[in-house]
Amino acid sequence: MLDGQFRTTVDKAVRPIGQSLRGTGLTADHVTAAGLVLSAFTAVAIGLGHLRLGLLLVVLTGLCDTLDGAVAKAKGTSSTRGAFFDSVADRVSDALLFGGVAWYLADTRPGTLVMLPVAVLACSSLISYQRAKAESLGLAAKGGLMERAERIILLAIGLLFDALLVPVLVVMLVLTAITAAQRFAKVWALAGAERPVAPRRRPARRRPRPTVAERREGWRARAAERRRHYPRR
Repeated sequence: MLDGQFRTTVDKAVRPIGQSLRGTGLTADHVTAAGLVLSAFTAVAIGLGHLRLGLLLVVLTGLCDTLDGAVAKAKGTSSTRGAFFDSVADRVSDALLFGGVAWYLADTRPGTLVMLPVAVLACSSLISYQRAKAESLGLAAKGGLMERAERIILLAIGLLFDALLVPVLVVMLVLTAITAAQRFAKVWALAGAERPVAPRRRPARRRPRPTVAERREGWRARAAERRRHYPRR
């Protein structure tokens, strides 16, 4: 939801930063990789119970995720490979962040609560898969109540206020599941509205023209047949 509404505003805000980094040796892939490394440190910080440090690292991770596109545009290096790397890095980052939350809950609140971040991660992975599969079929599957930006913001709120972490995860899980249902319904409707493509009829195969030798053999065969039926007297 926020991705569609505020993407243009965010891009304008970070464009000067991307321009300032254009003269350096820093590339968009470097920024994406830095965000991935920060995600690993964030998971460890959260798992060890340093939630405020984890919050700071979450902000830095999100900043890297925003800046890699700005750097790519400023340097004119936007590419399919970079987009692929960024998408994969986002999925790995999500796994690390919610894995760190699961680690923290396992140490502080043993029991079934540890499954909350696991369930959120499962639903968010389903959302990402739905979009990727729909786009591979030529359909649009963006949108929904709880996309990645909303999940990161809610996670930051939960890290800022310890007592709200579990309620935030519950809200996140419900909204993420609703988003998955929204995307499924959207793609289902778009796919159903497509007109079926009629199968192409294969053109009839043309018989190859007989060679000179084959024509002569045919003439001889027909002449022999005529002599057999109408012998000379």
